[in-house]
This record gives sequence, structure tokens and C-alpha cells, in this order.
Amino acid sequence: MSGFFNAATAGAARLGRLAAAACCATLCAGAIGGAGPADDWRHKVDPEVAAPGEAPREFLVVLGEQADLSGARRLATHAQKTVWVHRRLRETAARTQAPVVEALRAAGAEVQPFWIANFVWARGGRHAVEAAAARPDVALVEANPPVAPALPIPETRHADKSVDIPWGILKTRAPEAWAAGARGQGAVVAGADTGYDWDHPALIRQYRGWDGAAATHDHNWHDAVHAAGSSCGADAPEPCDDNGHGTHTMGTMAGDDGAGAVVGLAPAATWIGCRNMNAGWGTPATYMECLQWFVAPTDGAGQDPDPARAPHVINNSYSCTASEGCGDPAALLLAVENVRAAGIFMAVSAGNSGPACGSVYDPPAIYDAAFTVGSVDDSDVAASSSSRGPVTRDGSNRLKPDIAAPGVSVTSCLPGTGYGVMSGTSMAAPHVAGLVALVISANPDTAGDVDWLEALIARSAVGLTNAQNCGDFAGADIPNAVYGHGRIDALAAVVAARSDLDRDGRLTAADPPLLARSLAGNPTTPTAGRSSGDRDGDGRPTAADLLRLRIDLAK
Repeated sequence: MSGFFNAATAGAARLGRLAAAACCATLCAGAIGGAGPADDWRHKVDPEVAAPGEAPREFLVVLGEQADLSGARRLATHAQKTVWVHRRLRETAARTQAPVVEALRAAGAEVQPFWIANFVWARGGRHAVEAAAARPDVALVEANPPVAPALPIPETRHADKSVDIPWGILKTRAPEAWAAGARGQGAVVAGADTGYDWDHPALIRQYRGWDGAAATHDHNWHDAVHAAGSSCGADAPEPCDDNGHGTHTMGTMAGDDGAGAVVGLAPAATWIGCRNMNAGWGTPATYMECLQWFVAPTDGAGQDPDPARAPHVINNSYSCTASEGCGDPAALLLAVENVRAAGIFMAVSAGNSGPACGSVYDPPAIYDAAFTVGSVDDSDVAASSSSRGPVTRDGSNRLKPDIAAPGVSVTSCLPGTGYGVMSGTSMAAPHVAGLVALVISANPDTAGDVDWLEALIARSAVGLTNAQNCGDFAGADIPNAVYGHGRIDALAAVVAARSDLDRDGRLTAADPPLLARSLAGNPTTPTAGRSSGDRDGDGRPTAADLLRLRIDLAK
């Protein structure tokens, strides 16, 4: 079962441990800790890891001390947050991990330290597991099972090389946002997926590693798959996609071949990528390795980490299932929260286990720190497979999904030179990632303000209701557990981003002067003919046009 296909279930005992780990990870000041006698290491260990014998198994050793990143909220910009968070995470790992690494190596284990959350990946026998778990500075030992790749066959239909603008782009009014001068320029989008066909005609011009004549993949591409098993092999030195899923999602974010084939919501955005799945299968370690790399992209040798090159938004069209080791994913929870603290927006697919309530089940979709996306068709009806909330797995009963976006029969890029159609919440989430890029291009000061970006997207969405009541969330209310706050509206979001320039969540007398100055410093490209952004028909959107739009949208 792949990371982006149907969710798996886990035992009731694990759910209680997940809830406890999540509570500690989010509420305990800088530390997590287990329950039970100090001399009993078994309560810390995932049952899959505690199997008898010395046969090697992969596992994650999560330390009790975790970096306190609360100070990041006081920082104003995306760059400030990524640099500060990267430094704090590295310092905590460097100060605390050495004794754990030494104990694991003494027990014969292979190790790889991580800093995105304070944990160590290891491969070793039962002796190594016990050596780690017995330490008082270790909170949990989690499973990271090696998964035999099996190439899934997603629903695809090849389209002609020359494609019309996909219905989802039109439905969200992205072309009107483009006409208003917001095309994703200045924003960096990232994808963690099956990889990417970087030189696809609709992707090459937007790839950050392409200068128009040659490519450099340093700080622009990372492969978290270190074992062969698919056509990409291991540690691919340049972007490679062994499935097609990743190329498709990236196309929905930024695809534009410059010759009429525009399939991306933010065609002027720049993209970078990381492969976190081997032929559609991942593990907690591969998922977190990509998240770590995004916070501070490195060169091809894993050196020269540079948080200044971190993306503004990451699309995450995958689920970490129990079969992939996410029975007790405390480390993944911490990693997602730390990415958010770094000022990076996390757009996450809700999953394809609907239509039952409570089917938003697998990480990272269940996390509060993720912005979870459900799928709708061209009539704004939820796809039957789109997972519904609330989140019951961790006992939070939190509302999910947060938002909905086009995800049924979505046309985008396929490896090679062609295009094709896929369906699922995997296709919906990159619409939201692209929208984040549009908002940032409309108001660059919003980069890194994840709280405000999420609120803006929710506030500007087209509210949708339904007859399905899930938990405490009535389908007739907005938000609800099927659509969240509704289906995204790119034009409304861009207008709101340019109007609410003081980011207080509302249009006030202070905003129009700011808007006028913003537009004066960010001239738009005149459009041929009138668009919904050009209210007075003079060929370009102005401050007056956008204020009229904002008033109209508020009616």
C-alpha cells in the first residue's frame, strides 16, 4: 500500500500511545516522556520493533528533549524563521544525541542522526533496541519498517500535448488572479513525492536549478531513497520520478510550457523537490528526511545546508500508513510542527478513504500543524473517496479537512512530454500549494506567516455545505467535516491579500493606502481585454479595481 493510496488501520493499543505522544510533543515544554517504571524499557518501544532475536530491523529513537521553537513566532519574515529554527534544531541535536549514537553503535547498529526532530534512525537487532530504550534520555522507539516497493497504477488518461487550462484552474478563478498580477512570482514551491521529471516542457522553466542553458541540482533536489528498488535507483543525482504521481502534482502547482499548456495554479512560481517514496512507498524516515532537507536545502553530497533557500510552501500528497511504520508517529508529528515553526506552509492531502466520517486517519493529514485538503469535482461536490473528518485517531476530534480543492479528473504533467488525468486528494492539495504562491506574489510580506495564510485561504473560500453530519460538525454548517471552510477561490484570496496589508484579518481604513503603495511598487502586466480584475476596463488592475473587487466579494 503506497503512501498516497488508501489508508490502513492500526490497533487500539497504538492509538492510545499516539495520543500520549502527541500530547507530550505539543504541550510539554521542550521535552517528551513516556509513562511507566524508569527501569522498564518496554513501554517505550513499538511492538513491531520489540520482536525477539537479533535479526536487523529499522527503528527511530526519539529523544525526550526537543528544541523549544516558541520564539520563532516573534520573528517577522520567512528568512528569519528558517535560519533561526534551523540553528535551534541543529544545536539541540548536536548537544543531546552523541550518547545515544554511541550506545547504538556499541550495540552493533547502523545510525543516522536527524535534527528536524530530535531523533536517530537506526538498523540493528533487539540488543540495540534495548540499549536505546533503556536510556533515560530516550522517550520512544518507533518502527521504520523497510517496505518492498510495488509500483501502483493510478488512474491516468494521456492527454494531447496541447492542453486547455484544466477545469480546476478555471474553477478557482486563478486566471483572474493572474490578470491582477499574481502569478506566483517570487514564491518557491516544493514537493515531497515520488520524484519529478524536471525537464518536462511545462516544468523545466520553473525549476530553480535551471538557468535557461544548464542545470544545477545542488540545493534544488534531494533523494531520500537510499536503496535501489525502482527505475530511479538510489540517491538519484537529479530529479527522477519512478511513478508519475510527483510530476503530476508539481504540474498542478507550477506547470506552464510557455506555449499555451498552462496546467499550474502558480505558473510563475519557482519549484524544488525531494523524493520521499520508492515506487510509491515511503517510511517515516524518508518522509522526515525530505522535511529536514526543505528547512535547509543541501548540495548533492548533503553538505552546505542553506535555510535561506527554504521553500515557502510544501505540497505533501501522501499518507504515512501503519504499514509504513506510522503506528506511533511522534517523530513525524514533531517534524511537521517544526517545519511550520520555520514559516513553511504544509499543504497535505486528506486521504482517499471516504466517504465515512472519521476517515481522515493517517499522518500528516491528522495534524493540527498541517493544512489538510479534501477533493471536489467540477460541480463542487465532494469526491466520494475524499476522506472526511473529524480526526478520531488521536482523540482530538479536530476538524479536518481544513479546505477543499479540485481533485477529480485533474489534467497535469506526466513523465516525458505528455499530460494526463488523475483523481484524488493528492491532486487537490497542490492546488492549495499553488494558491499559497499566488498570495505571496500578491503580498510578499505574508511569506512565512503561516497562521495568516491559512486564515486568509479559509476566509476567502467558497463555503460549501452538505447533508453529512460527522461528529460535532453538522454538514449544514461552515466549516464542516466534508469541505472544511469550503473550496478555494484564488481571486478572492489574492484580492484579500492585497487589501488586508496590515494582516489584521479585515479591511480597514489603514489598508487602502497600503494597497495603493503596494500596487505602485508591484506593477502588473496589462491584459489584453477586460478581466474580472480589471473593473474599469482600462487594461490593467489598479488599486481602485481591487478595492471594488474586495467590496463585491464581501457582499
